[in-house]
Amino acid sequence: MNIRVPNTFESMPGSVQGLPAAIRRTDSRTRLIAIVLLTAAVAGLAWYLLTPAAKKAEPVPPVMVTPAQRSDVTVVEHTLGTVVANATVQVTARVDGQLLSAGFREGDIVHAGQLIFQLDPRPFRAALEQAQAALAKDQAMLASARNDKVRYDTLFRQNAASSQQRDQADATAKALAATVQSDRAAVDVARLNLNYSQIHSPIDGKTGPILVQPGNLIVANGTSPLVTITQVQPVKVSFSLPQSDLPRIQERARAHALTAAIDTHGAGGKPIQAPVDFVGNAVSNTTGTIELRATFANEDMSLVPGQLIDVTVALNNLKGAIVLPREAVNIGPDGRYVYVVNTDGNAELRPVTVMFDNGATLAVSGKVRKGDRVVTDGQLRVIPGKPVSIVKPSGRGAARNAP
Repeated sequence: MNIRVPNTFESMPGSVQGLPAAIRRTDSRTRLIAIVLLTAAVAGLAWYLLTPAAKKAEPVPPVMVTPAQRSDVTVVEHTLGTVVANATVQVTARVDGQLLSAGFREGDIVHAGQLIFQLDPRPFRAALEQAQAALAKDQAMLASARNDKVRYDTLFRQNAASSQQRDQADATAKALAATVQSDRAAVDVARLNLNYSQIHSPIDGKTGPILVQPGNLIVANGTSPLVTITQVQPVKVSFSLPQSDLPRIQERARAHALTAAIDTHGAGGKPIQAPVDFVGNAVSNTTGTIELRATFANEDMSLVPGQLIDVTVALNNLKGAIVLPREAVNIGPDGRYVYVVNTDGNAELRPVTVMFDNGATLAVSGKVRKGDRVVTDGQLRVIPGKPVSIVKPSGRGAARNAP
């Protein structure tokens, strides 16, 4: 027969019932002491964990800052351009003949109308004299035929000559008049051929190598030119810009403010500028770019056709833009942003929009004002709203790489 002995422990709270079985088997006094000690331990642990002074102090990340600046910024595009000659002429002979001499040295600058080649003129001079002699002969015959026509007209009115004789005299005079006109054209052709024996430069420009040397027989309008002349003053610089720049290009062109600058070792090594005088009429469907050209005087002839050259094109002017160092702007899931250290020493995350990047500084818009202390180094450990420690630059990037 089982007899149940009442235990005062069963009447205690449920938290006490959760004590280990070993404690429950002790007497009431011992159990009370254990409960008090356990409660004190739990309270002490809670105090240690919840009291701020007891928490381990978090390290403050070191950062370097720079004040935001306000400045006027010129938006430019950098691209590669090609120097293009305004005119290139391949000089050929217009008549057959023997080339006697060249009136220039290879690489010389020649001017329009300057004698550059001389063909043997004697055959052409003889042909001119022959044509002039034929003209003189036919002119004499024409004068005689006209006199005969006058005589037959008189005799016909006197019934001393037939109408046939009169008509024949008239036809002979007209035929000889046509012959004289043809002779005059032959004289003009012969004179032109004589003139063509002297070859003059059609443009101002720089000569290339002489491709047919004196002494050779020249064929009129041959496939091989005698020399190539390239105009080098002025020259054009051709370059292309992305079609995304087209609205700004058109706006600047309408305002006659679209200019191009090139870097050249001439003119003291300083960039030289010229207005853009040509904008292409179509966007390339293969590159998505549009061609532009600017004309440069090239007074020192430092630009050579075919040369590749760096071109800078001004597309816009930003008045009073906020300018920051490039390293101050970060990229996050929601776009670009910067950290600004406020007066309390805490870091604030502020979104910005980049309007222009020149590789060293950025012109931005957003909630950044002139004079704001913008973090430029040490952003990796910055937590928005938490304090930071501003350090001076050491020249070794200590803030970014600090442990």
